[in-house]
Amino acid sequence: MSGWDTFTRTVLYISSSWALVRGEKSIRSAWTKGKSRRPDLQGRAAAAMGGHRDEEVAASPLLAAPTHAAGGRRRSHAADVHILSAAFLFVFSAYSAAQNLESTVNTEGDLGTVSLGILYTSFTLFSVVASPVVTRLGPKRALVVGTSGYMLFILANLVPSWYTMVPASLYLGFCASIIWVGQGTYLTSAALSHARDNNLPEGPTLGKFNGEFWGIFASTQVLGNLLSLALLRNGKDGGSVTGKNMLFVVFLGCMIVGIVLMCFLSKREEKGNNDPVHSSFGAMLKYIVAPLKDQRILLIIPLMVYIGLQNAFVWAVFTKSIVKPVLGISGVGGAMAIYGAADAICALVTGCLTSGLYSATFFVSFGTVVQGVVLFWLLLFYRPTVGVLGAAAPLLIGALWGVGAGMLNTVLNTVLGLLFEDAKEAAFAQFKVWECAAVAVIFFLSPNIMLQALLILMTTALFISCGAFLFLTIVTEKPSTVRS
Repeated sequence: MSGWDTFTRTVLYISSSWALVRGEKSIRSAWTKGKSRRPDLQGRAAAAMGGHRDEEVAASPLLAAPTHAAGGRRRSHAADVHILSAAFLFVFSAYSAAQNLESTVNTEGDLGTVSLGILYTSFTLFSVVASPVVTRLGPKRALVVGTSGYMLFILANLVPSWYTMVPASLYLGFCASIIWVGQGTYLTSAALSHARDNNLPEGPTLGKFNGEFWGIFASTQVLGNLLSLALLRNGKDGGSVTGKNMLFVVFLGCMIVGIVLMCFLSKREEKGNNDPVHSSFGAMLKYIVAPLKDQRILLIIPLMVYIGLQNAFVWAVFTKSIVKPVLGISGVGGAMAIYGAADAICALVTGCLTSGLYSATFFVSFGTVVQGVVLFWLLLFYRPTVGVLGAAAPLLIGALWGVGAGMLNTVLNTVLGLLFEDAKEAAFAQFKVWECAAVAVIFFLSPNIMLQALLILMTTALFISCGAFLFLTIVTEKPSTVRS
């Protein structure tokens, strides 16, 4: 028996040492707790034999700790957010830059623009069922599976044709729907768990976690577009075919790194396939439609739509109609890098300062003013010109647009996590349905609509979304609904 005790203590010592290397403080805490229960183990074989059962009870969580760590129960919640942010940095540095170039690189028959329209139409349709899919898969599996669609899209761009781009766009629509619902669910779960485990207020914690993620995510525009600027630097016609292919090969490498990082995420709120909530199509449909009965989600929908409009405007209109005529296709990367830098900085600041609904309303109002100024400038005063001032104008527009985008996107994700803590998957699925429907509309309309008409549409949507969000603040009877 004493030999078994010695073996057990050796295993415990190795386990705790391994946990220290991994930085898993929770395991170390359990070891300390176990030691306090067995003060006389060392050097006293008789006491060890008498306390063998207590030792086994104390040892059990330690021996199982590595399994829990792999399953996401022991690792720091903040560390998971760091890994999630890094994975998205690699994946979307590649994808965002590729998307920015679609309307200017794949121009034959408007292949690039139409492909993006198909992608976001598919994204919209699959977002309707993304919530139950993510609930069944669990957010980690949804993130890993979702990344595969982005890799296939990059591969399709190496041999662009209607036979490669259209199927890749359809599949990416499905993958994007589950990766973004999974991201919102995973991030919110990590933030709220971190707040509860450390006795922190949930509102500021969720704001900081969202600020970190969206700040790093916005920097994908910087990294990816600087790569585009470096490899497509041969003038206004997009550089050589070799340069374009080399760029997409580099993008493919970034995708692989991102997928590997996704695999290191801890598992959260996993649910088995026998979950009775979605045992029938009718039950699943009820689960999807139920959030629309909530007045709060109805008041947030206009902002969801506008965020989709503003993203599509940058990807399909700003790069093609404002940047390219002045700076050429090689200038698209530089302009979008500036947009991404402004977006990243404002997302970080907004996340740190957003603690509840009222602070969120302030940032929505400020972001509305900034983007309203840009829209009125483009609608009433902007004309492409040559020279230093003419080249600086698209860059300044991109920077201001990034300021508003960083604020609005971070605020919306934070508010959804706070208001709909018990229905995270459904809330973020609604966000992606409305956002992607708006993106698809712009991609299909932009080749056939005048720039002025599009600017009027966006200006109207901007002020409607801001008004609805202000009304949300007024009608929310209990400020404590948003935890501060």
